[in-house]
Amino acid sequence: MTIVLNQRRREATVSGIGGTDIQGEALLKEALLSIMQPKTITAGEILYYEGDDVEAIYYVKSGRIKMTKMSEDGKQIILSFMHAGDLLGEFGGVDGEVYGQGAEVVESGVVGVIMMNDLEKLLSENGNIALEFIRWMGTMQRITQLKLRDLLMNGKAGALASMLVRASNSYGKATPEGILVMKKLNHADLAEMIGATRENVTKTLSGWKDQGIIEVTQGKILIRELKELHEICGCPSNHACSSKICRL
Repeated sequence: MTIVLNQRRREATVSGIGGTDIQGEALLKEALLSIMQPKTITAGEILYYEGDDVEAIYYVKSGRIKMTKMSEDGKQIILSFMHAGDLLGEFGGVDGEVYGQGAEVVESGVVGVIMMNDLEKLLSENGNIALEFIRWMGTMQRITQLKLRDLLMNGKAGALASMLVRASNSYGKATPEGILVMKKLNHADLAEMIGATRENVTKTLSGWKDQGIIEVTQGKILIRELKELHEICGCPSNHACSSKICRL
């Protein structure tokens, strides 16, 4: 499960829960904070592996965590990066569940550990919180579906274009020349995100530079023609996805 707790606007809504969406979000966050235990995390640490038994979910207080999945040919694919305010783990309400993704710390920080039995007790005792939690699960499903669409439907170039669009939403800064992605993303990282080789990524980015779609400035990617990337990755014509959904 991947849930964004600092989100102020959501695609899926459930009316009449805890007042406004923001009030419902605050209610859920307060409830989760009351049952979590802080844990210091260090870069390189594995929170859990794909396939491990689910024992807890994690609320990111600080630091950065990458969510990964292994492809059938043994390649690791980065599905997303989790930051302060994000919740990660799995919750299906059944015994014997395993993590569908791996979680590795890339920047040291602190997480709140929420044990499954405490979460189940909380949700069973408070209908408002349980329904707000379901809302967040719906958001998670939308994020996952769109990322899988990007990875599978438009080839490696389309998947790479999607990653740059997502990076612009997560780390972009508007400039007169275009959108500057403030987080440095090297070719190896981008290759892991789309299940491609580093050489393939380098060749594709070089072609886009020649076409004036992107530029590289001091190791950071400047997107000059965002519309072109939208077309390459097959974004809907109205670009209706919220930046809280379309994110790294």
